[in-house]
Amino acid sequence: MINVFRTYNPFNILWLAILLFLLRIGYVYHAPAAIQFTFVEPFARLWVPGAYEYALDPLLNIFLAGVLVFAQALMINRVVNQYGLLSRPSFLPALMYIILTTLFTPFLILSPPLICNFLVIWMLYKLFSLYKTDDAKSTAYDLGMIVAIGSLIYFPFIYFFLTIWIALIIFKPFNWREWVAGIMGYITIFFFLAVFYYLKGNLNVFYTIWVPLGTKFPGHVNIQYYNYLVLIPVIIIFILGIFKIRQIFFRSYVQVRKSFQLLFMVFLVAGLSFYVKAEFNLSHFLLCTIPAAVFFAYYFLYANTRWLYESLFFILLISIVYFQFNTF
Repeated sequence: MINVFRTYNPFNILWLAILLFLLRIGYVYHAPAAIQFTFVEPFARLWVPGAYEYALDPLLNIFLAGVLVFAQALMINRVVNQYGLLSRPSFLPALMYIILTTLFTPFLILSPPLICNFLVIWMLYKLFSLYKTDDAKSTAYDLGMIVAIGSLIYFPFIYFFLTIWIALIIFKPFNWREWVAGIMGYITIFFFLAVFYYLKGNLNVFYTIWVPLGTKFPGHVNIQYYNYLVLIPVIIIFILGIFKIRQIFFRSYVQVRKSFQLLFMVFLVAGLSFYVKAEFNLSHFLLCTIPAAVFFAYYFLYANTRWLYESLFFILLISIVYFQFNTF
């Protein structure tokens, strides 16, 4: 199967759709009677009249989530191929994203992190463009606004602001105006939110938005480790992808090397920002799937031992089926 997606054949889009359907059909069969979905943070609910948490039918919820994942997979594939991150075009980034977004059952439904992945893709498109941009102030300003919009949808997304400064460090010589431009872009969105609070007479509670940022990083998270043993193939593939990148890292173009450095930092920022939410939820780690999909695609594109990478891919598919019959 991997060799099919190594080629840039438009017919692979159909195979992606079929695979996406097959990997969700098990959860559709065991779908709960009601699925809660909130698409904005509580502090932004003033803009959303009425109750909507259970407005969608569970099957419609899962279907719409699949549509969003499919669209995001194609967008990721386009960005990766446009910037030549894998040196040659393929559909592996799209395949890996679809695989990773079916790993856990909370990934299969609509959630704020899933919606925010559109913003992550948009940010990566702009961040990668910094390498050939002479004046990055307008781009940094736009990126600040994107992070602010994402924060309204899912508050831990605020930490993606760090990726703007990280990208400026990686791609550009220091220019304090570009760093400040990102801050101004973020402030612009929350300025309008503050005005809305003022008009509603709630300006005195506006500061409570930032209270979760004072949450201490947890020393441990209560999870059932046995249920996560099937993540072993995911970890193995990720590590193999890192080693494969290292093997030809210095033979790649400078922009490609810097882009992978940025992707790794995006992965870390996305993963470590989970603690801002009081309740631990696996859906948060959807934010990690985009950079992880690129690393996975790199490994499967350049891996030489066919029986090994096909076996790992098969084990990964089996692990997905296993997770769909477990709840967390």
